[in-house]
This record gives sequence, structure tokens and C-alpha cells, in this order.
Amino acid sequence: ECIDWSTGQILGALRKLGLERKTIVVYTSDNGPWLVKGEHGGSALPLRDGKGTTYEGGMREPCVMWGPGRIPAGKTCSEMVLSMDLMPTFAGLAGAAPPADIDGKDVWPLLSGRPGAKTPHQAFYYYSGSNLQAVRSGKWKLVLYAAPQGATAADAPKPRDPELYDLEADISESRNIAAAHPDVVARLHDLAEKGRQYVGGTLGKPTGAPKAKAEKGKAGAKAGAGK
Repeated sequence: ECIDWSTGQILGALRKLGLERKTIVVYTSDNGPWLVKGEHGGSALPLRDGKGTTYEGGMREPCVMWGPGRIPAGKTCSEMVLSMDLMPTFAGLAGAAPPADIDGKDVWPLLSGRPGAKTPHQAFYYYSGSNLQAVRSGKWKLVLYAAPQGATAADAPKPRDPELYDLEADISESRNIAAAHPDVVARLHDLAEKGRQYVGGTLGKPTGAPKAKAEKGKAGAKAGAGK
């Protein structure tokens, strides 16, 4: 209730000052509900699981944007946009050039409702600590390793058969269709290995924080950085 009230105060002030067409407001959140808190921790339904996992309930976030005259009202974008895309997108709107070696992309074509605009991300890598546990490309998500529901970052994920989900048809990640699409599993597994080589870390074996390029600000695909 307090957030609802204070957001209204901000939008009202922008209108009163005549700044609404010079301002973009982004309403988003941290990831999760807290599974370890049980019924008091919240719910991500229809998404699966929550904070501490690399299922969609632990990684995907709500996001509402407001920009009269710039962002079309009443529209929903189903393309993948990451929180790390905000900086290069807004830098571009301000006429600034962000560093070339960052993982975020300018997603203004998506936000402004440009017809036919697609996500600039070939893949998104779901990390838990230093463990790459899943990869998404387009509508497909391949889960390679997964910690049990309610696990903490200290819990080592256990190997399991790969899980493949069509996030357009099954946002709840309830139907593993890996056996029916071995070609997609193979393609996403290759993407996962490329991502692991780029960011660092391991596939299911905790070894500490990702190194190499991650230390130079390129760990944008870690869980918590690309939401």
C-alpha cells in the first residue's frame, strides 16, 4: 500500500512539473520469493519455485515501464529483457555511449514497441553462485543442474537428467520435454558450455566466485545480475 501511494506521488509530481514526457519510470523488483520462509515468504505462481533456485520463480521479475509518448500504453512485451540492459538503453537515450565490453544491450526497440523487435540476447545463463545450472535461448530453457527447492547458496546441486521447457507453452516449467527434442537439448548444451567458458565457474561443482572475465565486469549473466 505504501509503495502504491508513493509511486502515485512521484507520477503526480512529474506531471505537475511537466516532466512526464521527459521521464521514464521503471517499476521492477529483486528476484524470488523467500521459499525458506514458507507461506510468509510470498509466491511467484504460476512460476516455479523462488529465491535460491534457477527456475523461473527464482530469476524472472515483474517489470512495468511508464513513459508517455515514448513507451506505448497497455502493451505487453514477451521478449527477454534483463535488468543489466537498463544502463546501456538509458545511456543511448541520453546520447551517451556505454562501454563496449558490457553484457547489457540497448533494448529501446522493444520498450518503444517497434514492430518486429526481438531480444538482442542469444542466450541467458542461470547461475547459482559459481554454478551454471540452466540456459535459455528464445522460448527454450535447458536445466542442467538444479538445487532442491528451498536450498541455500551453500547447497551443492546434484546432477540429473537434463530438463527442457518451452517457456511460451509452459511458463510453470512443469513438463520436461527433453526426450522429444534432443536437437534442442544439444544446441542449448553447447550454448551453456560457451557461457561457462565466458563467465567462468563450473557445471554443478562449487568452486567459489567466477573468475577470468567475470572479474572485469563481465559476470552479467550471473544469477542476480541479469534479472
